[in-house]
Amino acid sequence: MQVDTGIGTVHAEVVGGGPAALLWHSLFLDSHQWDRVRDTLAAHRTLVLVDGPGHGRGGLPPRRFTFDDCADAAALVLGTLGLGPDVDWVGNAWGGHVGYAYASRYPARSLVTIGAPPTPLPPAERRRIALLTAAYRAVGPRPLTGAVVAALLGPDADADSVAMVRDTFRANDRTGMQRVMRAMMLQRPDLTERLQRISAPVLLIAGDRDPMWTPARAAATAAGLPHVRTAEIENAGHLPPLETPAPTAAEILSFWRQTSPVTS
Repeated sequence: MQVDTGIGTVHAEVVGGGPAALLWHSLFLDSHQWDRVRDTLAAHRTLVLVDGPGHGRGGLPPRRFTFDDCADAAALVLGTLGLGPDVDWVGNAWGGHVGYAYASRYPARSLVTIGAPPTPLPPAERRRIALLTAAYRAVGPRPLTGAVVAALLGPDADADSVAMVRDTFRANDRTGMQRVMRAMMLQRPDLTERLQRISAPVLLIAGDRDPMWTPARAAATAAGLPHVRTAEIENAGHLPPLETPAPTAAEILSFWRQTSPVTS
């Protein structure tokens, strides 16, 4: 179904049964990035799989919007579906950043973030992303596809994972993607304080081959926060649900079992 929100149209698909879990994908992809963990997770949760604006079946976002706007859009989607805000949130990269905003504003049952550092982009990375965004605006996705694949996937990613990242990146709406890149990457604020404000249990997942969010950085972020734990996924880059679905799903289910009921 399509839901009109303050950040444009968000597409939502519902599968599975049990307590609700909302899954928000990484930048450059869409809800199909969850295909390899979908059936496993849907055996225990009613999954709300969203396509954010500018991605997949999502609509055109406004020129300016924030992570709080995204969180409010997710709450609107859940309300439209007749579900409450107390969901298990699972977000990869962009979806994890939105999760920090959502769980700090709404009574989420739990939060799983994957490849989602709560800190802003470091200066060198910001300069690189600024160049990428400018190049995308000038020439479109095709010349940049190789760089995006290399940034998101580990070196041993299989051909289907490479094809999914490549094809989805190229297929997404060009204007919408440019707006999301600017608002969600270049203008990403420091979300560390949001993480500290969250009362729900939090799991920070990091792939051991992800240079943007290493397991060591995740552990340092979780230090001193009793409600936050971490998990390392071997042989994965920035997209563990796509690259290494079985261990990623196992970590999520284990976390759910420890924090809230898992239906059988």
